Amino acid sequence: MDTVYPRATASGDSAVIIEFGEEITADINARVLGLDEALLAERPPGIIEAVPAYASLLIHYDPLATSFEGVSATALALAGGARQASPGRLRKVPICYEGEFGIDLPAVAAELGFAIDEFIERHSAPTYRVYMLGFQPGFAYLGGLDERLCLPRRTHIRHGAPAGTISIAASQCAVHAIDGPSGWHWIGRTPAQTYRVGEKPEFTFRAGDMVRFVPVSGLMWRELNTAAIGGESIIEDERPCLC
Repeated sequence: MDTVYPRATASGDSAVIIEFGEEITADINARVLGLDEALLAERPPGIIEAVPAYASLLIHYDPLATSFEGVSATALALAGGARQASPGRLRKVPICYEGEFGIDLPAVAAELGFAIDEFIERHSAPTYRVYMLGFQPGFAYLGGLDERLCLPRRTHIRHGAPAGTISIAASQCAVHAIDGPSGWHWIGRTPAQTYRVGEKPEFTFRAGDMVRFVPVSGLMWRELNTAAIGGESIIEDERPCLC
């Protein structure tokens, strides 16, 4: 029997997952974000927060104030409406691919059969979509990678990926907001501070944003890094994106 979406499933005794499908697509993700926005607007009693993912929304609720059945009914009713997610921002993010900033780039380009300059051109050409934040605080999962740049994850996880690392694995690209482990290929780094503890908002990216990478030199990276550490915003917002 074919699965009917959206559908609600329990996640423990105080959360509901609303699933919209099994594929990673912009249309499905937009429906996830539309439901997230609808819940924020309606503020149903007992709901604590909602966490969007690629194709589902995790809704945490207070079991003393509401129930799985109540939350599911409310969320599915809202999901069946015509509400669309608000247009995301189009964000221009500086990235340096040189030397220490893209330590895996030479090997990755060689494995894919590209000169480094051609790899950089192909990687910086698309407009990426931020599908979700997860894994670590502010870690942004981006879709839209050129299929000719797709590589499997590395066989071993490495520690110490610096904050700002831009990495790729399979058909995805990611922006690392803090230092941490990674099994992805590190092909560049942005000087942007994408996670600022205590600020509002703390995270630079939000699900639904669109991203364009702008290559910069190592010298320019260091100048921008100094500005970012000093509190300047070095990510440009061009316009609301209707992609």
